Amino acid sequence: MPRNALDMFIARVRSAWGPLTTELVTECRAALEDLLAADPSEPWLAALLAEAPERRELHRDPERGFVLLAHAERGGLYRPPHDHGRSWVLYGAQGGEVEMGTYARVEGPDGAVRLVGRDRAPLRAGQAQAYLPGDIHDTRCVSDSALLFRFTERDLGREDREEHRVTRYVWRDGVWTGADR
Repeated sequence: MPRNALDMFIARVRSAWGPLTTELVTECRAALEDLLAADPSEPWLAALLAEAPERRELHRDPERGFVLLAHAERGGLYRPPHDHGRSWVLYGAQGGEVEMGTYARVEGPDGAVRLVGRDRAPLRAGQAQAYLPGDIHDTRCVSDSALLFRFTERDLGREDREEHRVTRYVWRDGVWTGADR
């Protein structure tokens, strides 16, 4: 039986888990938004708020493979455009505000890759946003600090370091472009 909001989130996601569908993303996003509204006096959340860790793993599901991380962001912290490989991801703001930019990957006639900015939108406390496989985004903390939860369908560290499926982009000659150009 779930003891706190974190346990309830895990139970709810485990119960809904399956192949990527609109329904799965909708249910996981709703579960994350409920988690974002957790009582700050719950010990796991009180510790996060007091310690403000740069990165903390809150749950790694041994059977289904999903991972929930917390990230304390400082004002102005910018994470350049990237995707998440084969994974879909949910970001949620427990506190503070982060601006999320989205991009499309465009290949020119010469084969050079560049990004075209699509949108910029705030992610405020209590809100969650989904990014599907292939979606490209950046983040910037626009408040003094923010506490973000990042839910991933798989271990992105492995996806990045071992399988080299995560793509990061670099600013070169006035455009975001592939790092390997």
